[in-house]
Amino acid sequence: MSINSIDHSEMSDVASKWDFKDETASHISQTKRQQAEARRRIELLRDIRASGLTIEEAKELGLIH
Repeated sequence: MSINSIDHSEMSDVASKWDFKDETASHISQTKRQQAEARRRIELLRDIRASGLTIEEAKELGLIH
């Protein structure tokens, strides 16, 4: 299929039906989300420790809140 053979009205119709909810992971349970957030925080703290920064320095740089 060539890009020139795509119908503009068909593309517009599909784009208008596209919803942001389709891209979010709304079906993931709250527990799984919390576990993923905890893993990201742990990984961030490991990266900070590996870089040689202290927690205070990381806070001053805005890396952690």
